[in-house]
Amino acid sequence: PGRLGVPIVYQVERVRDGRSFTTRRVTAVQQGRTIFNLTASFHKPEQGSFDHQLPPARKVPSPESLPTVADEVREHLGALPEQFERMARRQPFDIRYVDRLRWTTEEVEDAEPRSAVWMRAVGPLGDDPLVHTCALTYASDMTLLDAVRLPIEPLWGPRGFDMASLDHAMWFHRPFRADEWFLYDQESPIATGGRGLARGRIYDTEGRLLVSVVQEGLFRPV
Repeated sequence: PGRLGVPIVYQVERVRDGRSFTTRRVTAVQQGRTIFNLTASFHKPEQGSFDHQLPPARKVPSPESLPTVADEVREHLGALPEQFERMARRQPFDIRYVDRLRWTTEEVEDAEPRSAVWMRAVGPLGDDPLVHTCALTYASDMTLLDAVRLPIEPLWGPRGFDMASLDHAMWFHRPFRADEWFLYDQESPIATGGRGLARGRIYDTEGRLLVSVVQEGLFRPV
């Protein structure tokens, strides 16, 4: 893992420059050690000859009808702990879980490895598409492994596992704005051997698929 406050050197390799596609490989080095590898493929926009997608897996309530995470914590505990209050003020995204948060081990019994959240940036991000891409990329890592944890332990409360992301892949299908509501539908098809796989699909409010995500996480008992 990287260390806060320590400079990072990004080494960029030109892998391919084609007429329609460009590929770059980025290595992040901190104190002489590689802490991050990225491969990015860029596609020149073009008009396709066909267009289809599967519809969202389920109908969900609108984000405006759902409580914020802070509201759910406040309702459960009676008041927000000071630490959570500070964290909520710094939170760059408004996150609203489609299903009510589970707080006890009894509540997660027979829970399916699925989760869904509405998200949007807490303020306007301007009109640069790259800014919106970076913001959504950041958000895509915030809740995806929830789907792996749901059948194991409550998402909120003391953790029984140390958790770390092993790899993370994204495919951007359509333009979007990260400061408008998007639905992050998440599922975990398998978790075994200390590793859990999660898949995510990000939709806009009209049900159009914007981004597909896959992440693998490491889970070890504390």
